[in-house]
Amino acid sequence: MTQNNCLIPRRTFLRGAGVMMGLPLLEAMGKVLPTSSPEAAAPDKVSPAVQAPVRMACIYFPNGVWEKNWFPAEEGRNYPLPFALEPLERHRQDLLVFSGLDKQHSHGGDGHYAKTANFLTGMPVRKTPGKDISVGGISIDQLCAQQIGHLTPLPSLELGIDPVVSGIDTNVGYTRLYGCYISWRSPTTPVAREINPRLAYERLFGVLRGRNSAAADQRKSDDHRALLDLVLDDAKRLRGRLGRDDQFKLDEYLDSVRDVERRLEFFSKPDPREWRSSAQAGEDVAAPSGAPGDHQQHVRLMLDLLVLAFRTDSTRIGTFMFANDVSGKNFSALIPGVRTGHHECSHNQNKSEKYESYSKINRWHNEQLAYFLDKLRAIREGERTLLDNSMVLFGSSMSDGNRHDPSNLPIILAGRAGGKLDTGRYIACPKKTPLCNLYVPMLAHMGTPVEAFGDSTGALEIA
Repeated sequence: MTQNNCLIPRRTFLRGAGVMMGLPLLEAMGKVLPTSSPEAAAPDKVSPAVQAPVRMACIYFPNGVWEKNWFPAEEGRNYPLPFALEPLERHRQDLLVFSGLDKQHSHGGDGHYAKTANFLTGMPVRKTPGKDISVGGISIDQLCAQQIGHLTPLPSLELGIDPVVSGIDTNVGYTRLYGCYISWRSPTTPVAREINPRLAYERLFGVLRGRNSAAADQRKSDDHRALLDLVLDDAKRLRGRLGRDDQFKLDEYLDSVRDVERRLEFFSKPDPREWRSSAQAGEDVAAPSGAPGDHQQHVRLMLDLLVLAFRTDSTRIGTFMFANDVSGKNFSALIPGVRTGHHECSHNQNKSEKYESYSKINRWHNEQLAYFLDKLRAIREGERTLLDNSMVLFGSSMSDGNRHDPSNLPIILAGRAGGKLDTGRYIACPKKTPLCNLYVPMLAHMGTPVEAFGDSTGALEIA
């Protein structure tokens, strides 16, 4: 199993100068078993076993979809992929695509906010200018974090792109804060998202900032060095104890960390643009210093950080928001033929010049999902992949953005939850099926079973 036939603990870190860097699953940690394996429940005493955990990512994009180019025309396994879903062709067998899912408690609220804030709670959103916010309940990611978060260094990881926007949307009478959060620790407490890639990276790898002047001076002197450099000596010592296959896995992992660090360094160069302290909803806000000015590169950097978090078991629960809702981000530099802002073309009025751009933006979001799934599938964990051992919820809080309709939600679930999901299907649910009926089995597969959640009326059959 290793060169000197010894095991190392699963919770092993590379350490150096105030940095703790987690490791991927290695053979030296014991035989890797999927969560669905009978052996995982009763591991062999002679050959210690490491159970591959299930991870859950909840990924949100704003402003709904052009339904005609999103939902497949045929139910079952051999459905033709519509235009917006075509980038996911290579992951067809890893997907569950849904239609008919609904959030009944969002039908009474005008605009976007009553739909976005309860994306992961399913409960009513209180109409308020901001003093007494409430989304009715805890979100599924934070319910999991409360139950299993103690098993990992980070209970959960919340990432985003846009800064939080405050103030009131006078058109509908809701605080704009509701469009900035999907993760809620309690009905009244959103979980802060990290939007700066460098800070997210440092949080992920446990950078310990000095509490006294000497430690602070040492930290300051190390700021110019990549975090990976600080743990290389420890990595070399560990590598000498590993077998050939594990050495390859360790080298591959360190290369992936180095790639992220190089990109962080490139995007940490001074940027003359500043965060707008009073950004208005619908604006294409500027990137801060330390974050990519290229929206796609910013998105992919954050997704790569989430992959590293899952790969090292630094956390098993993550959320990511492509943008705040009511986002007016301009995609003209990224997508040929798109000339209007995202929110503007979502109000397509059935005009081709708008819904064609709208559909292309939907497709672009699926291209980023495919990128994320590619990265997860490339990482081996025993006989399976990290994607096999994950659940990736991907969707928006409304169907057609022109109508602000919270029924027939565009929802995809990718990954197999350790072999527990029967993927490769398009499931056309009966109309008004609660989205929370999907959350019930997802919670069970994360080891946090519940009888009901949000407005659920049962458990959706996805096994």
